[in-house]
Amino acid sequence: MFDRTRRKKTPFQPTFGAQVVEEGRTRFVLWAPGAHRVDVEVEGQPAVTMTQADDGCVTAEVACGHGACYRYRIYEKHAEDDESGDPGTLVPDPAARAQASDIDGPSVVIDPDHYTWRNTEWQGRPWHETVLYELHVGALGGLDGVRQRLPYLAELGVTAIELMPVSEFPGARNWGYDGVLPYAVEASYGSPDEMKALVDEAHGLGLMVFLDVVYNHFGPDGNYLASYAAPFFREDIVTPWGPSIDFRQPQVRRYFIDNALMWIEEYRLDGLRFDAVHAISEKDFLVELAETIRTNIDPERHVHLVLENEGNTASLLDQRHFTAQWNDDWHNVTHVLLTDEHEGYYSDFVDNATPRLARCLSEGFIFQGHRSRHGHSRGEPSAHLPPTAFVAFLQNHDQTGNRALGERLSVLADREALAAATVLLLLSPMVPLLFMGEEWGSTRPFLFFTEHKEELAQAVREGRRAEFADFSAFQNPATRERIPDPNARQTFDASIPDFQARATPPHDVWLARYRTLLALRHQQIVPRLPGAVALGAEAIGDKAVVARWQMNDETHLMIALNLGKRPAHLPGLYVGQPLAGQRLYETGEGVAASAESGHLPAQAAAAWLYPASGVEEVRS
Repeated sequence: MFDRTRRKKTPFQPTFGAQVVEEGRTRFVLWAPGAHRVDVEVEGQPAVTMTQADDGCVTAEVACGHGACYRYRIYEKHAEDDESGDPGTLVPDPAARAQASDIDGPSVVIDPDHYTWRNTEWQGRPWHETVLYELHVGALGGLDGVRQRLPYLAELGVTAIELMPVSEFPGARNWGYDGVLPYAVEASYGSPDEMKALVDEAHGLGLMVFLDVVYNHFGPDGNYLASYAAPFFREDIVTPWGPSIDFRQPQVRRYFIDNALMWIEEYRLDGLRFDAVHAISEKDFLVELAETIRTNIDPERHVHLVLENEGNTASLLDQRHFTAQWNDDWHNVTHVLLTDEHEGYYSDFVDNATPRLARCLSEGFIFQGHRSRHGHSRGEPSAHLPPTAFVAFLQNHDQTGNRALGERLSVLADREALAAATVLLLLSPMVPLLFMGEEWGSTRPFLFFTEHKEELAQAVREGRRAEFADFSAFQNPATRERIPDPNARQTFDASIPDFQARATPPHDVWLARYRTLLALRHQQIVPRLPGAVALGAEAIGDKAVVARWQMNDETHLMIALNLGKRPAHLPGLYVGQPLAGQRLYETGEGVAASAESGHLPAQAAAAWLYPASGVEEVRS
């Protein structure tokens, strides 16, 4: 018999989609305000006409359960009766938890309690312990391939994996940001149970699991919502990806809020990263989203909500709402200092780059209401926020894959300078994020890849190459032909990380460096992070800065960084005995001693912990 106590395991019940209400019986709910009639067609059964409600939803209960395949048949709204000969249009469930094949195929009924969890006592980890590792599930061989890498990542010193989007997208090769079924696990990656098994195994190793979710747009192929739920989109606002989603509609808000709750409750994820929320027109939706999640989850759990937000809206990062934000300012200014690149969005960070980095280390955001070269102001004051409100990174999927040729910093930057920047990344109080392969200095590219049907593939191919027409390296049409075809299989294959290289020179040296720095972070920095505050940073030469933070035990952390090719001089405040208190790390023998005497070598970095009283002694 069906054990009704099993329902208590997953108290969360989404508003839309297929919900198993008891063994062998499923309730279907679809918001279809533009449909004249909707039938749910379960394979092997007669079609069932769904009951319409005043809010535009249609519902039906059908004798089927976990694993049943189904679709909706939409009959367009018109004045004629059903004898008009309208054959209807078969569409997948926009809230399906799985697809039988691709985006156009049947949806699958999933009982959220079908998977038996092993690590039932896991409550997550505090945010300040976080070291993120961003990865692409497909490039690692699907959900099972990621599972095989978990012991290595735990041993490395990572505490959280961050999955690029796993929601169903067209084809089997995609970054995930072209998803059209946000509730469904991409079929080519694995099943919902395999997704849960990945999370379960990660928790058993002490690893958190974060997921990148996309609530600002749908992909260009396979989104049928506009045909039967036109109010889902706005006609007066267009995003870079198409019509804006209309978050003024309560059903639209519920659709995405339920999606976030599903990942956290049913899949027991430890955190979500919300992609490009600056493209969401109704900013109050973000507050409602965060407040609803915080209200519904077990208060004993550590659940972390992270933004990607070009708007630098510091007021959202108050811990009651969102935990932290990807700090693109940190990346962009550091990238300029490492590579001297100045085109595209890097142009905003070229002037006064070194003082800008100092400001970032002192206050979090660089743009805090300042006007960019592109003519608009963005950002809010952020100096009051703790350093852990910012996620720092040298590389990620965007900043690597959105390059024409997908080059990594291991190819673009001097290795000594990159090693110095890594010290700042892994030992500063901001929360670090690594991108798969970064830790062994992989030189393989990470490219933009898709698997669209040919007509759309051609448009993407041409659009991708046109995107770089204004860049100096690609102004010649012939050179633009060098940009890899996103739809070609070899473009995806070239982006698969070369894990086997990490044990061979020179990659083994890079990997050893990351292991050492991450061990230092966990031993010396993490316990001192709660309550840590920035004390300030200053430019001490071209591409050279020194920054200090007061930790929670009254010690001071200091990092001196020189990305330039000439030595830099430290002011007297930073010179002398206080720095001899505890040398944490130096990029080469003698770097710390030289800095303590007032001279920081070129392309070098060092870090110290020392008593706060030592600073006062120097000042006197």
